[in-house]
Amino acid sequence: MPDARARVGGGSAALLDMDAATTHDNLVVIPAVLVVVLLILGLLLRALVAPLLLIGTVVLSFAAALGASALAFRHLFDYAGEQTDFPLFVFVFLVALGIDYNIFLTTRIREEAARRGTRPGVVTGLAATGAVITSAGLVLAGTFAALGTLPMVAFAEIGFAVALGVLLDTFVVRSVLVTALFLDGGPKVWWPHRLSHEDGGDAGAAATVAAPDAEVRQSGG
Repeated sequence: MPDARARVGGGSAALLDMDAATTHDNLVVIPAVLVVVLLILGLLLRALVAPLLLIGTVVLSFAAALGASALAFRHLFDYAGEQTDFPLFVFVFLVALGIDYNIFLTTRIREEAARRGTRPGVVTGLAATGAVITSAGLVLAGTFAALGTLPMVAFAEIGFAVALGVLLDTFVVRSVLVTALFLDGGPKVWWPHRLSHEDGGDAGAAATVAAPDAEVRQSGG
C-alpha cells in the first residue's frame, strides 16, 4: 500500500508530542520573556547598558540553578531525569523574582546616583535595600523549598531549583555580581541617559566631604 499513512497512538506517542511541543515553547517563550523584560527595564531606568547587565545576571542565575539542580537530582536524590517543561517553569519563576529584586536595588541606586554619583549611589542603594531584599529572598526560598515535601517528583524538582535560584540571586547575584558590575562600569551603566555623561555626582560628593574640612581649617586658623 504505497499511499497508506500510518499513525502511532498511545501514551508514548503523546509524551513524545508533548516533549516536542515543550522544546519548541522553550525556544520561543524564553527569548520573548527576555526581550519584554529588557524593554520594561529600559523604559524604567531610561538606559540600555544597565538593563542588559541585569538581564545577564538573571540568565546566569538561572543557568547556575539549573546546573546545580541537575547535579543534585542525579547524584543526591537519584532522580531519573527532569521533564522537558522543567527549565521553562524554573526560568519563569526565577526571572520574575530575580528581576523584582534587581529593580528594587537598581532604582534606588539610580536615585542615589543622581544626587551623589554612581559609586556612592551603589553603596548607599545596597545598604538601603539589602535587609529587605534578603528577608524577602529567604521567605520565598523557604516557600518554594516546601514544594520538595510533596510526593510528586515534578513539583519537588521545581521547588528545589527555584529555591536554590532565589538564594543564589539574593546572596550572590544581587550582593556581589550586580554591585561589582555597577561599580566597575561607573556612570557608563546609565548610557545613553545623561547620568552616563556626568561625573558631577562623584565630584559633588567629594566636594561635600571637602567642604566641612575647609570650614574646620578656617575656623581653626
